[in-house]
Amino acid sequence: MPKTKAKKQTKYIFITGGVVSSLGKGIVSSSLGLLLKSRGFRVTIQKFDPYINVDPGTMSPYQHGEVYVTEDGAETDLDLGHYERFLDTNMTRANNTTTGQVYNEVIQRERRGDYLGATVQVVPHITDEIRRRMTQLAKSGDFDVIISEIGGTVGDIESLPFLEAMRQHTMKVGKNNCLSIHLSYVPYIASAGELKTKPTQHSVKTLLEIGIQPDVLVCRSEQPLSKALREKIGLFCNVETRAVVEARDASTIYEVPLTFAEENVDTIVLEKLGLPSSSKRDLAKWRKYVDRVKNPSKSVRIGMIGKYVQLQDAYKSIAEAFVHAGAENDAKVEIVWINSEELEQKRSIDSYFANIDGVLIAPGFGSRGVEGKIRAIEYIRKKKIPFFGICLGMQCAVIEYARNLCGLRDANSSEFATTRDAVIDLMPDQKHIQTKGATMRLGSYPCILKRGSIVHKAYRDQFITERHRHRYEVNNAYRALLSDKGMVLSGVSPDGNLVEIIELPREVHPFFVGVQFHPELKSRATKAHPIFREFIRASVLEKETRVAKSKSDPNFSSIGTNGHATNGESVRNGRMVREQTSS
Repeated sequence: MPKTKAKKQTKYIFITGGVVSSLGKGIVSSSLGLLLKSRGFRVTIQKFDPYINVDPGTMSPYQHGEVYVTEDGAETDLDLGHYERFLDTNMTRANNTTTGQVYNEVIQRERRGDYLGATVQVVPHITDEIRRRMTQLAKSGDFDVIISEIGGTVGDIESLPFLEAMRQHTMKVGKNNCLSIHLSYVPYIASAGELKTKPTQHSVKTLLEIGIQPDVLVCRSEQPLSKALREKIGLFCNVETRAVVEARDASTIYEVPLTFAEENVDTIVLEKLGLPSSSKRDLAKWRKYVDRVKNPSKSVRIGMIGKYVQLQDAYKSIAEAFVHAGAENDAKVEIVWINSEELEQKRSIDSYFANIDGVLIAPGFGSRGVEGKIRAIEYIRKKKIPFFGICLGMQCAVIEYARNLCGLRDANSSEFATTRDAVIDLMPDQKHIQTKGATMRLGSYPCILKRGSIVHKAYRDQFITERHRHRYEVNNAYRALLSDKGMVLSGVSPDGNLVEIIELPREVHPFFVGVQFHPELKSRATKAHPIFREFIRASVLEKETRVAKSKSDPNFSSIGTNGHATNGESVRNGRMVREQTSS
């Protein structure tokens, strides 16, 4: 009988963090994944989150930041966005595990009787379920390397089951098939004029007490690590000096893979895992992208109007999509964060749009700040400032249009108010749903674009798929009226029942597009999303037009392309001033 080909052993890399949170494990994971992929290895990354929520879908953005939605409809941690943007690969629900998911699965098994006769415990039952999820992606045979980011900080109680599962897994598959990377912080004490290694030593000591010996130390620091300092860290942490890696702050997160390449992080990792390290990295495309990000010849200011602007991680994918789109337009995108609640409280909102070249109305849930968004959209539409609305941003645009151009003064969304003109209403299949978690329209859905529309020209395709996260939609009873009054319904579901995209014609407005889906979730570092790309292009043109007019007309206002502020007001040096008029 012919011999069957032996299955190739998948290699596992575990990334932990110590000393403080928010050191950037997601960026380290993504950067290493990119380097390994550039050498020809098949790589994926998974995130293990220690919170007991089954997923972040019901968590406040102030608690969690952005909820990142995958193609298959999983609501996940925002780090999966970094994984996708760096690797240019779609993640799935298998790439994110929470403590809630693990315990939920174990408890369901206990109720079914799978553990009859046994006392269900953290070890082995919880750790076995974590290990099962650690190896789930390897069963497909599609990956040479699986990078697992362990959330939280070493020493936290909630992270212990994941670290124990990591230790057990290393013993099970062998040290030559697993690698431990520990991300730590080396603080600079200004008064002493030196870097301090003690926090890193204590963090590694905590790992050693659990039974985990780091193979590589990545040290975040504001100052360069000298050779002597690396040797000291390596000596006290039992790590090779060459495997003590410096990770100083970078001007852009997309530069981190290049600094890691200079430190030969991928070479060290491959050698320790027994993988061939002779293949050269192919980073030419990435280097060109980073150069465009760091050295643009133009700049634009984009107003980002939302209700969670105090925590910018709530809009992480949107902010990164602006970086991608800016690079493709040779422009640096400066985001001006605008709280939509403030727009409800001010008599005049002109000053908020001084020298603004485009405005994005962000997604969100609930009525707080919505009237501020609607007020801003009316201003933007009249002043002909490039506009882009996402999810709730699109719904607010429909409400504003219905109120001010369709004569429906009570137009609103049934999410916010009981009204006779609910131009935005619950989707039919959502009306009898009681539970909140994972019950929205989630994940990738197809859309058909209207030929000749702005979005059709942007995508250069008529059939697209985009990711969704919503319960409400444009009420079909008002579609004819909206269309009759000039709004273009330029994207609909294949069955024609759902409005996915609205826009205004170019002859009416330079760029006015709203989408029900979340295009920011499919933007990639080296491949900007088509609508973001065109929105920034229109904003660049808006700025160039405004600058040209201001040079030729000293009385030209910096608000909008029409050149005039309302009520005789204009903006100078960011302040509102009253224009002097002759009697």
